Amino acid sequence: MFKVEPVGEKVLIVEGKTDRERLEQVLREPVSFVCTRGTIGYEELLEIAERLEDEDVYVFVDADESGMKLRRQLRRELPRARHVYTQKMYREVARTPLHVLAKALANAHFDVDPKWLTEVDHRP
Repeated sequence: MFKVEPVGEKVLIVEGKTDRERLEQVLREPVSFVCTRGTIGYEELLEIAERLEDEDVYVFVDADESGMKLRRQLRRELPRARHVYTQKMYREVARTPLHVLAKALANAHFDVDPKWLTEVDHRP
Protein backbone atom coordinates (compact mmCIF):
# COMPACT_ATOMS: atom_id res chain seq x y z
CA MET A 1 0.00 0.00 0.00
CA PHE A 2 1.24 3.46 -0.88
CA LYS A 3 1.56 6.29 1.58
CA VAL A 4 0.76 9.97 1.10
CA GLU A 5 2.12 12.18 3.80
CA PRO A 6 0.10 15.40 3.53
CA VAL A 7 2.62 18.22 3.56
CA GLY A 8 1.74 20.65 0.81
CA GLU A 9 -1.01 21.51 -1.61
CA LYS A 10 0.72 19.72 -4.48
CA VAL A 11 1.24 15.97 -4.74
CA LEU A 12 4.24 14.68 -6.64
CA ILE A 13 4.25 11.04 -7.75
CA VAL A 14 7.77 9.63 -8.07
CA GLU A 15 9.19 6.14 -8.38
CA GLY A 16 11.36 5.97 -5.30
CA LYS A 17 12.79 7.43 -2.13
CA THR A 18 15.98 8.59 -3.86
CA ASP A 19 13.91 10.53 -6.42
CA ARG A 20 11.96 12.19 -3.60
CA GLU A 21 15.12 13.10 -1.71
CA ARG A 22 16.69 14.55 -4.85
CA LEU A 23 13.66 16.72 -5.63
CA GLU A 24 13.42 17.90 -2.02
CA GLN A 25 16.92 19.37 -2.42
CA VAL A 26 15.67 21.94 -4.95
CA LEU A 27 12.10 22.59 -3.76
CA ARG A 28 11.26 25.59 -1.59
CA GLU A 29 7.61 24.77 -1.09
CA PRO A 30 6.09 21.93 0.89
CA VAL A 31 5.05 19.05 -1.38
CA SER A 32 3.37 15.74 -0.59
CA PHE A 33 5.05 12.75 -2.22
CA VAL A 34 3.75 9.38 -3.37
CA CYS A 35 6.54 6.86 -3.98
CA THR A 36 5.43 4.00 -6.22
CA ARG A 37 8.63 1.97 -5.77
CA GLY A 38 8.99 1.74 -9.56
CA THR A 39 6.19 -0.66 -10.33
CA ILE A 40 2.59 -0.57 -9.35
CA GLY A 41 -0.20 -3.12 -9.47
CA TYR A 42 -3.61 -2.40 -10.90
CA GLU A 43 -5.37 -2.43 -7.50
CA GLU A 44 -2.82 -0.06 -6.00
CA LEU A 45 -3.06 2.20 -9.05
CA LEU A 46 -6.84 2.42 -8.64
CA GLU A 47 -6.40 3.20 -4.95
CA ILE A 48 -3.94 5.99 -5.74
CA ALA A 49 -6.25 7.40 -8.40
CA GLU A 50 -9.23 7.35 -6.06
CA ARG A 51 -7.39 9.01 -3.17
CA LEU A 52 -5.80 11.68 -5.36
CA GLU A 53 -8.57 12.48 -7.83
CA ASP A 54 -9.29 15.88 -6.23
CA GLU A 55 -5.65 16.80 -5.57
CA ASP A 56 -3.18 18.92 -7.55
CA VAL A 57 -1.14 15.96 -8.84
CA TYR A 58 2.16 15.97 -10.74
CA VAL A 59 4.00 12.93 -12.13
CA PHE A 60 7.82 12.99 -12.28
CA VAL A 61 9.17 9.56 -13.18
CA ASP A 62 12.25 8.23 -14.97
CA ALA A 63 12.68 8.51 -18.74
CA ASP A 64 13.22 4.77 -19.11
CA GLU A 65 10.92 1.94 -20.14
CA SER A 66 9.48 1.28 -16.68
CA GLY A 67 9.03 5.01 -16.03
CA MET A 68 7.20 5.48 -19.32
CA LYS A 69 4.96 2.49 -18.56
CA LEU A 70 4.11 3.96 -15.15
CA ARG A 71 3.49 7.37 -16.73
CA ARG A 72 1.04 5.83 -19.23
CA GLN A 73 -0.82 4.03 -16.41
CA LEU A 74 -1.03 7.20 -14.35
CA ARG A 75 -2.15 9.24 -17.36
CA ARG A 76 -5.04 6.81 -17.83
CA GLU A 77 -6.12 6.77 -14.18
CA LEU A 78 -5.30 10.40 -13.31
CA PRO A 79 -6.02 12.29 -16.55
CA ARG A 80 -5.83 15.70 -14.83
CA ALA A 81 -2.34 15.06 -13.45
CA ARG A 82 0.41 17.23 -14.89
CA HIS A 83 3.54 15.53 -16.14
CA VAL A 84 7.07 16.74 -15.47
CA TYR A 85 9.95 15.23 -17.44
CA THR A 86 13.65 14.71 -16.95
CA GLN A 87 15.84 14.89 -20.03
CA LYS A 88 16.19 11.52 -21.75
CA MET A 89 19.98 11.76 -21.64
CA TYR A 90 19.82 11.40 -17.82
CA ARG A 91 17.16 8.63 -17.88
CA GLU A 92 16.62 8.65 -14.10
CA VAL A 93 15.36 11.42 -11.86
CA ALA A 94 17.95 10.38 -9.26
CA ARG A 95 20.81 10.88 -11.76
CA THR A 96 19.59 14.16 -13.21
CA PRO A 97 21.65 17.21 -12.20
CA LEU A 98 19.92 19.36 -9.63
CA HIS A 99 19.84 22.43 -11.87
CA VAL A 100 17.98 20.41 -14.55
CA LEU A 101 15.47 19.14 -11.97
CA ALA A 102 14.97 22.68 -10.66
CA LYS A 103 14.26 24.03 -14.15
CA ALA A 104 11.78 21.22 -14.86
CA LEU A 105 9.95 21.88 -11.58
CA ALA A 106 10.03 25.66 -12.04
CA ASN A 107 8.52 25.22 -15.51
CA ALA A 108 5.71 23.24 -13.83
CA HIS A 109 5.14 26.19 -11.42
CA PHE A 110 6.85 24.77 -8.35
CA ASP A 111 8.72 27.14 -6.07
CA VAL A 112 12.37 26.12 -6.30
CA ASP A 113 15.51 27.48 -4.71
CA PRO A 114 16.81 30.04 -7.24
CA LYS A 115 20.40 28.94 -6.70
CA TRP A 116 19.55 25.80 -8.70
CA LEU A 117 18.27 27.73 -11.70
CA THR A 118 21.79 28.15 -13.05
CA GLU A 119 24.15 25.49 -14.34
CA VAL A 120 26.75 26.25 -11.70
CA ASP A 121 27.94 23.24 -9.71
CA HIS A 122 26.81 23.87 -6.10
CA ARG A 123 28.50 20.89 -4.50
CA PRO A 124 30.64 21.68 -1.43
